[in-house]
Amino acid sequence: MSHHTLRARRRKTLVATLIAAAAIGITACQDNESDASETPSSSASSQAASSDGGASDGGAGGSAGGGVRRCTSAAMSVRVGAADIGAGNIRYPLVFTNKGDRACTLSGFPGVSLLAKDGQAIGRPATREGGAGAPVTLAAGAGAHAVLHTVNDGVSDKPCWDNAALVRACPPGSKEAMTARVSRLRVCGDEFSVTAVSPGAGE
Repeated sequence: MSHHTLRARRRKTLVATLIAAAAIGITACQDNESDASETPSSSASSQAASSDGGASDGGAGGSAGGGVRRCTSAAMSVRVGAADIGAGNIRYPLVFTNKGDRACTLSGFPGVSLLAKDGQAIGRPATREGGAGAPVTLAAGAGAHAVLHTVNDGVSDKPCWDNAALVRACPPGSKEAMTARVSRLRVCGDEFSVTAVSPGAGE
């Protein structure tokens, strides 16, 4: 087999991997965009943002209550905090930090999925756990968190997923994905869920 043929096959494999990774991220973000927890006030605010052209400032878009705009990926960072293990459950804070220069608001559930080192999807996107919660306003530099939940190995007869190398997350109401590196994050019992965002880093 020629060197040219090997390189062509490698390129095709890489493209397929990237498409698969993008597909799982898009699925999670689309589910997130159709957030059933959207309140009438946030819906009205979104309509108002659309009527003024959806202008944004500092990465925040879509006016939330009181003139504070919705947080978007452009001016945020995301990370996964340390595991909280107890009673057969494992929980991780998924922390969003406002890196912009003005306040913005998060409300509802983020879209979350897991990826391997090569970008391949692991399992399925996280399901929603608990209520929608109240909107969280983040000052510049402040953080909010959602909680990722799974169970210990052996709690269920269902097998564990492969270890994740990346968490792919979309802030509530956004289709723009962000990624955070993780180590030793493994879903077991086919149990993978995420809560709505709450104030603070959750640590």
